[in-house]
Amino acid sequence: MSIAAANTNLRVPAGFRNLLEGLAREVLREETTDVGAFAAQYFQKLLEQREAGGTDPVAWGAMLED
Repeated sequence: MSIAAANTNLRVPAGFRNLLEGLAREVLREETTDVGAFAAQYFQKLLEQREAGGTDPVAWGAMLED
């Protein structure tokens, strides 16, 4: 079975690169062995900060990328 290849241009959403760089930095700093669990906690903490009226790391990262 073959699937025809399409000319698809995928773009990384604004702020996503910065968000993942922050995660990678924290994984290395903490020297965690369970990256999946650490990522879940990391993103939960960011979500709680955003909902508490703090800064939105995705919006902030998007401004840095421009």
